[in-house]
Amino acid sequence: MYTGIKHFHSGLAYLLLAGLVIAIIYAIASRKKSFTAGSRKIALIGLICAHLQFLLGIVLYFLSPLGASNFSGDAMKEKVSRLYIIEHPLMMLIAVVLVTIGYSRAKKLSSNTKKYNSIILFYSIALILMLSVIPWNVWP
Repeated sequence: MYTGIKHFHSGLAYLLLAGLVIAIIYAIASRKKSFTAGSRKIALIGLICAHLQFLLGIVLYFLSPLGASNFSGDAMKEKVSRLYIIEHPLMMLIAVVLVTIGYSRAKKLSSNTKKYNSIILFYSIALILMLSVIPWNVWP
């Protein structure tokens, strides 16, 4: 079960990154246009992927020998252990919250430009945070 969830989590990461990039590029290209149901759905793809990825990450955090079971003072002194125990989960939580805020604000704002700007700003910050804590050395 652990191996399957780990592979699914790794594979979904590609879809998440692609979904965020597509939503950001679409929002940049559509700034002057009206915010349609299609625009909302493109942003929703990034939101759904982020939430699904985070849920899988939580499960993986408690199943993985590198996650919660590895938590100790000695593990905090090692760069890789600290990444898996604290840095990666915390930054991903912040990134998912930012994606959620960006999507929610885009739904509530009145101006089309503000809606697109909300997606651009929050999704871009979330993407940068995600890219900064991906464990690149083990990523396929």
